[in-house]
Amino acid sequence: MKQPSLAALRTPPAHPESALPASVQKLRRPEPLVKAQALAFLMFEKPDLAAAEVFLRDFGMLRASHDDGRLLMRGHGAAPAIYLARRGPRSRYVGAAFAVASEAHLRLLQAEAGARALDPADIPGGGAGVELVDPAGNVLWLVAGQRALAPLPLRAPLHPHANSLGAVRRVNAAVRPPLEPAAVARLGHVVMQTVDFAGMADWYMRHLGLIPTDVQYLADGSPNLAFFRLDLGDTPADHHSFVLAGGIEEKYEHSAYEVVDLDALGQGQNVLRANGHRHMWGIGRHVLGSQLFDYWYDPDGMEFEHYTDGDMFTAAHETHYVPLELSGIWAWGDDVPASMGVKRDLGTLFKVLRLLWQGRLSLGRLKLLGGALANPRPWL
Repeated sequence: MKQPSLAALRTPPAHPESALPASVQKLRRPEPLVKAQALAFLMFEKPDLAAAEVFLRDFGMLRASHDDGRLLMRGHGAAPAIYLARRGPRSRYVGAAFAVASEAHLRLLQAEAGARALDPADIPGGGAGVELVDPAGNVLWLVAGQRALAPLPLRAPLHPHANSLGAVRRVNAAVRPPLEPAAVARLGHVVMQTVDFAGMADWYMRHLGLIPTDVQYLADGSPNLAFFRLDLGDTPADHHSFVLAGGIEEKYEHSAYEVVDLDALGQGQNVLRANGHRHMWGIGRHVLGSQLFDYWYDPDGMEFEHYTDGDMFTAAHETHYVPLELSGIWAWGDDVPASMGVKRDLGTLFKVLRLLWQGRLSLGRLKLLGGALANPRPWL
């Protein structure tokens, strides 16, 4: 049996920004207009709101309201909604809403960025808000003053009672996680694909004050994927609330929702499977962000992730740079599914040819992207 080489069995290097190799380009950070405080909720259009609600309830969300062609779903935290869908002719991602500290920040965005004021009746939980549209046409809402809800009870995490070699914490007791949906505590992050990585990264950092936690670069040293966290100063923030990946289309990739522990992932998977929903990938552990994950498709094929045990960083943590390799997505678990790669069909070919003709993509960059997505497990 052939043994893998030590060169293949490795963790990709992570370079702090203060000690970047000369071959790696630093991601430019613009001066922010405001600093977002939280990822509030995501917005979708759905042709069948009832089917969407069935999936989301099995996924662990709870109905906040469902009327007049609009569905609001909440988690078990204090946010009035984490998912907003309006009835529309097709299933699509509309955009994201982030919370800012005060209405003064909203006025600044109106003055400096031309943001449009929102009707308070359109904002889950009320308050005030403004709307911007990113360079790819996705909506960005900034909101302030939403009314919080009373948090709903969650069971205590079970892992503090785990027994391990040399550390026995549980005696004369058993672990019996309940067989129930993985109760969603809160919305964690959203992941987007874009053709113009540099332009979109600059736009979101400017309008949300995001900090790049980890930047992944192509073989020529150019940044092509970034995990962004909120700038909360000395308060720890999720490793990422927003992820942007360079690619061959403008696309919602997935959104992620935090649950209490690994047992919630497992029992939640049982419930979703039993109710006939389509599994995508998991359970496994990511590398960047460290989350334990499990991915599912909603009825329209959109991707939703359960996660737990993610990294947290303050604003003082330095940005790190890592080579972009498909094997760097996960530390262990089943191999990454083909659906997370690029489809090899006529539609993709026409898409690439159109981008080449428009001058939005070069053959050199296309080759670099292809190289980064090859060999998901180089030791196998």
